[in-house]
Amino acid sequence: MRLLYLVSDLMIPLLIFYIVGMGLLMKRNVYGDFIKGAKDGLRSIVSILPTLIGLMVGVGVLRSSGFLDWLGELLGRWMKPIGFPPELVPLGVVRLFSNSAATGLLLDLYKEYGTDSVIGTAASLMASSTETVFYTMSVYFLAAKVTKTRYTLAGALTATLAGIAASVLLAFWLVG
Repeated sequence: MRLLYLVSDLMIPLLIFYIVGMGLLMKRNVYGDFIKGAKDGLRSIVSILPTLIGLMVGVGVLRSSGFLDWLGELLGRWMKPIGFPPELVPLGVVRLFSNSAATGLLLDLYKEYGTDSVIGTAASLMASSTETVFYTMSVYFLAAKVTKTRYTLAGALTATLAGIAASVLLAFWLVG
């Protein structure tokens, strides 16, 4: 176990030394390449900043207005008969838009039901096995200047639904 801790502590420094060493062996201007990459990264950040701000404001407005809670209750009524815990519906909906808002809901579920309950376990699995689909698509497609998304949204939503279903099934199998 100590060896595993040692390897994990050394992994990042060794990777950095490896990259710099290979750059020097290939006679590259390592520092110049680093600066160029940092400039490109900052340009990307500046170009996607308005989208990030708009997304954060939009999620904040939807959450504070109570719309997301209302939508969660509405969808929860339909999900309860098939065995899906209605308490998890708001987390599943919010997770599509914002990780920080979903984390707030996750902590609320922990406080109410506990971390080791079926709800807490399913919520943990759901938060770790799903993606912020709309956030990711808007940010990365804008940065890469992708205009034709084709089947990305349908595929991402299908994968998210599969992750949510697997989370609930695993939680009932592990805890329930």
